[in-house]
Amino acid sequence: MSKSDKMPRGAAERGSGAGSDPSETVEAMPHDLTGQPRAGSGRRAFLGGVALGAAALGAARRARAADRTEIGFASAKFFGKETVAQVVEMYNSSQGRVHVSYDELPPPSDSTAVHQLLVQQLARRNGSPDVFTQDVIWIAEFAGAGWALALDDAFGAEVRKDYFPGVGVACTWGGKLTALPWFIDSGMLYYRTDLLGGAKVPETWDELVKIAQATQKSGGARFGFLWQGKQAEVLVCDLVSFITGNGGAILGPDGKTVLLDEEKTVAAVEFMRDTIAGTKISPQDVLSWDEEPSRRPFTGGQAAFLRNWSYVYTIAQDPKVSSVVGKVGVAPLPHFAGGQSSACLGGYQYGVNASTKKREAALDFVHWMSSPATQLHFATELGLAPTRAAVFDEPALAKSQPFMQTLKPVFVGATPRPVTPKYAQVTLVLQSAVSRALAEGNVKQALSGAKERIATIVGS
Repeated sequence: MSKSDKMPRGAAERGSGAGSDPSETVEAMPHDLTGQPRAGSGRRAFLGGVALGAAALGAARRARAADRTEIGFASAKFFGKETVAQVVEMYNSSQGRVHVSYDELPPPSDSTAVHQLLVQQLARRNGSPDVFTQDVIWIAEFAGAGWALALDDAFGAEVRKDYFPGVGVACTWGGKLTALPWFIDSGMLYYRTDLLGGAKVPETWDELVKIAQATQKSGGARFGFLWQGKQAEVLVCDLVSFITGNGGAILGPDGKTVLLDEEKTVAAVEFMRDTIAGTKISPQDVLSWDEEPSRRPFTGGQAAFLRNWSYVYTIAQDPKVSSVVGKVGVAPLPHFAGGQSSACLGGYQYGVNASTKKREAALDFVHWMSSPATQLHFATELGLAPTRAAVFDEPALAKSQPFMQTLKPVFVGATPRPVTPKYAQVTLVLQSAVSRALAEGNVKQALSGAKERIATIVGS
């Protein structure tokens, strides 16, 4: 690292050449008989000193740039107490080998725009951006197109075991690690602690149904269980949790075998419909609800249980918008008899451009960004949950984000959506077929039809 790299920011901006300090310039000015600087001459000397300082600063910056490898980093916009840009500057300040230029993309709420921008850039195969972040559902697509660098040589099995298993699976395509974990989110069960009536938090769906019906019957809550059945991506997220919680799957491990019409899968979707048409613990409205419409009745005190993402907890504890402050707990989603709790995996992960001309610099950057210390910083300052299990045990996280620390058992069971380069097509078929099955009741028929269409997509 050069001397200028270690220099405090203020000193670097003033420069280090003679005459760059205005106070020194004034003392060197010609004086009149009163001892005051002569009019005009002092100003010229002062401006000359400023020019010299600016020149020295420019030279120092050019020298630093020449000494470093310049790489580009494109990411969706996330922010909390800090921004991603500020974390990137932390990396730039931490060493003198690599300088990262940050390209801020739209936020995840506009994921279609983020996806399109990344596709346009990566498809050029010119190495820009060198590093990028990607929604977990794009990993197979980008790897299958040859746009993402395989990372196995840089991050061996000993490193990969430190991450939650589900995110490790999602970051792997064709048997190779093609993305490095950043942060995680998943579906979870929110419940009213004051409405359990002494019962334990339900671990199976049958237990949840019984408690929900009893709560509705007693008048404790208008709705027993709220979830998201809108024909959108969130429906697939809910679908994955129900199916895998019954031991079923949408695609086989090969990414080509479609399992939609198998008994456990059909039974899981029939249970989803039964919450509306049979046990009636869910209102018909869930078929048109995504995250926020389903959240509002719960934080408004009208429901006993809710399936949603981690963001809901903060809202539930805000007395300005919540009627259930201090009355909300969080647990892993229930499972079916003989199954295991499963929650659909969400979050963004790092990718390295397969066409990068600065491989070592890019790898150094993603290694730092995914390190335990940086993940802890993202968690405490931006509220992004770590993908490394050990970070959840850090005292700093317990102090800053006590709720997040309780989510470790939830994330252990996080399950990715179907891993395939054709996911964008697969999800549209799933959304249409499952939406129709929930509305009309012909579950087996709808799933069999979807199986045929998806088999054509993933098999081509």
